Amino acid sequence: MHYYKNSFRDKKVLITGGLGFIGSNLAITLIDYGAMVTVIDATIKNHGANLFNIDPIKNSLKVINFDLRNSTGLGRAIKGFDFIFHLAGQVSHSRSMVDPSEDMELNTLSTINLLEACRKNNPEVRLIFTSTRQVYGVQKILPVKESQPLIPSDINGINKLTAELYHNLYTEVYDLKSITFRLTNTYGPRQQIKNNEQGFIGIFIRNALKGETINIYGTGEQIRDFNYVSDVVSALIIGALNLECYGKTFNIGSDIFYSINEVAQTLNEITGVKYINVDFPIEKQKIDIENYYSDYSYFKSLSGWEPKMSLLDGLNETITYYKKYKNKYI
Repeated sequence: MHYYKNSFRDKKVLITGGLGFIGSNLAITLIDYGAMVTVIDATIKNHGANLFNIDPIKNSLKVINFDLRNSTGLGRAIKGFDFIFHLAGQVSHSRSMVDPSEDMELNTLSTINLLEACRKNNPEVRLIFTSTRQVYGVQKILPVKESQPLIPSDINGINKLTAELYHNLYTEVYDLKSITFRLTNTYGPRQQIKNNEQGFIGIFIRNALKGETINIYGTGEQIRDFNYVSDVVSALIIGALNLECYGKTFNIGSDIFYSINEVAQTLNEITGVKYINVDFPIEKQKIDIENYYSDYSYFKSLSGWEPKMSLLDGLNETITYYKKYKNKYI
């Protein structure tokens, strides 16, 4: 992506959730591109914020501790930015079922507060929002296209879809420039792995690092696609610079998909970790999306983006990172 470097030089960029997994990787890349980066993060316990994530750039960006659920002062905070990457939010599907009010506040109330602040104080800003493939729920036709029915299978999917609709409305009614990306299973360095809040692949990686057996729910033949975090960062950056992408919603995914058993087997090859199949907990099975992989051809047709990192190489890089900084993440 070196040819995008000059496009962000001296641009003012705000990243919500910037101490988290994707946000911190995005911040590191944008600092390298010469952008003036500010991150906002509520630093809510167990939600992924980690100051060590930005350690390589800690002297090159501004960090604001702010909870987007509070609209007071948000207008002043977002003035003057050229781009806002809205990555803050709750991502745990199982947690959303336990505390639906929290999920609603972190994903929908926070989004409407941000959009209102932009409408009133920075209407020319470009907004890039990250949603989730969970908005599709269980789909029988694969790969999943953006045009397929939206039938979320959990509260997190409902609230992320609501946030998408807010972005769409503010684009249509108030002419805000907004893009939505529906992410699939993103993994890589700086992901929160100390708990079970950020996806099964993080849990598998933690087990591998600790030498604990991986428990795979059900048969493990469920299909998923994966994106290494650098590929997701490149999609966000490429989309942000492409005016044709604004006002649209895109899937991000991969042409190559794997069963969950195959992911565990790959980790076994890298680390020697063992894995077994266990009964699916009822509460998790009820919100499971079964088989899923994305059709990202719409975004590719407008931007040329496609994923570069293979699962094997991505997992190798991820394991290497966590072995080096194990005490910061486990």
